Amino acid sequence: MKTRAAQLLERVGIPHEIREFQEEELGAEEAARKLQIPLAQVFKTLVVRGDRTGVILVCLPGTTTLSLKALAKVSGNRKVELVEKDEIHRLTGYLRGGVSPLGGKKVYPVYLDHSALSQPMLSVSAGMRGMQIFLKPEDLRRATGATVAALGEDRHDS
Repeated sequence: MKTRAAQLLERVGIPHEIREFQEEELGAEEAARKLQIPLAQVFKTLVVRGDRTGVILVCLPGTTTLSLKALAKVSGNRKVELVEKDEIHRLTGYLRGGVSPLGGKKVYPVYLDHSALSQPMLSVSAGMRGMQIFLKPEDLRRATGATVAALGEDRHDS
């Protein structure tokens, strides 16, 4: 089965690989464990709303949490906040835990954490829970038109 995200990559000629895993809980940690890759290569996509720009998609590694202050500054907003869980599907066409920065029902600005560029390969949601797309960081940036910036803060729970 090809998701909208995979179809978009095929349309623009970007090489990628899709890998599936049996998902039991939402989260980058589970994806990294089951796909046997470093957590720093699993990029989660968050749906955020800015007070000036509206909806923004943010991709950052599972090893970090989003710095709302950094995102607000780089995106030209005074304030940004995560959208409510019940809004995610309506805004993106994706279910929470399966949001992809690629192939959404509407095109939103994408911000990619700068740590992506130091990875040989990234994994992002293919648009379904338990399905990941592997591609090169520069290819993800190119396909989404992402702005690259320092957006993540080290997590304090690990």
